[in-house]
Amino acid sequence: MSSPFRVALAGLGTVGGGTVRLLREQAELIEKRVGRRVDLVAASALEKPPGLDLSGVRWFADAVTMAAEAEADLVIELIGGAHGIALKVCETALTAGKHVVTANKAMLAYHGADLAALAESKGVFLGFEASVAGGIPVIKVLREGLAANRITEVHGILNGTCNYILSRMRQDKMEFSAALDEAQGLGYAEADPATDIDGIDAAHKVAILASVAFGCPVRFAPANVEGIRHVSAMDIKYAELLGYRIKLLGIARRSGTVLEQRVHPALVPVDAPIASVEGVFNAVAVVGDFVDKVMLVGRGAGAAPTASAVVADVIDVAAGRASFAFGVPVALLDAIEPAPLSVRAGAYYLRLMVRDHVGVLAAVAQALSGAGVSIAKVFQDERSPGEKVPVVLITHDTEESSMQAALKTIGAHPALLEPPRMIRIEQF
Repeated sequence: MSSPFRVALAGLGTVGGGTVRLLREQAELIEKRVGRRVDLVAASALEKPPGLDLSGVRWFADAVTMAAEAEADLVIELIGGAHGIALKVCETALTAGKHVVTANKAMLAYHGADLAALAESKGVFLGFEASVAGGIPVIKVLREGLAANRITEVHGILNGTCNYILSRMRQDKMEFSAALDEAQGLGYAEADPATDIDGIDAAHKVAILASVAFGCPVRFAPANVEGIRHVSAMDIKYAELLGYRIKLLGIARRSGTVLEQRVHPALVPVDAPIASVEGVFNAVAVVGDFVDKVMLVGRGAGAAPTASAVVADVIDVAAGRASFAFGVPVALLDAIEPAPLSVRAGAYYLRLMVRDHVGVLAAVAQALSGAGVSIAKVFQDERSPGEKVPVVLITHDTEESSMQAALKTIGAHPALLEPPRMIRIEQF
């Protein structure tokens, strides 16, 4: 009988605790899948969580020391953080010839290619299925299931916190602040929710997806990131009236040698499959030349779904099924030129709060026309001469640079009572 496959675990928070429980509760099933036992032999965290079964597990006060000294075949890193101790744990384990599995999307967004190169040089595997979309096996689908396809686009709902907030705003006509408070009360949002609601978390994930999908180095692009703070209940209402729903989307799209990589709120048609993904659920759609379109939906966070993804990587390594981290050797990653957001083309939703005077709409139309933007639809609930009223416009397809030029002119108009609200429209 083969000797056990030995695992060390750094980080015993929500996902770490879930991973310990999964390894314990599913031990028999995992052994059947692998052909030998998978044993948790070492762990490290700031403190031992009460009620977590760590019997037979060697305890290390320092995670880096554990990565270097534990008699383990693989180290799981669940500490988090782009740099610092999490990175040091991974580097130390790989240098020692140990496989690494991580859920750390921020670290991978900055250091993914370097870590993959280190893993290759030592003949070990870097796994990160759990870094994107929780329990949805999207990395495996891109790297293995769709390996024979040239992928042209990956897009999706990649942050459950934002999707929950936008869903609650639509369902109960809540303002953003109230929906955020509720999400925090339920544990879906952190006390400091900036990384989620400002789109950074989703942008880390898009960078990873783009690298695996297109075979390019991981490149975090913060300049192309916009969150949901400015989305109001009024925007949700008008989107619905116009046949759309608002979602925070991560989009990576390859066109020849150029890569679009962006995160922002978007109006999507209400009959598009992704529009029906609500609450804390995530969704990822992949477009390939032979497979056409594949869409995956599931829980994007939480102890059990994320632990499922972590242990899936462990099983692959233990069973000898590990492959290149990003689908190809690091030396063959293609340095695709990143595209600035200004080249994005499509339609736009524009909401203006104006004083209802004669000539205001004409001035807006002139500003749009002057920038080369044409209007497809105009919507106004009712006229209230002299009062504050919302005016909503949908444009025909245009380039982002043209839309931004129009917004600059419109925003300076004296009849405007607050900054114009623009949301991009994506026709999936």
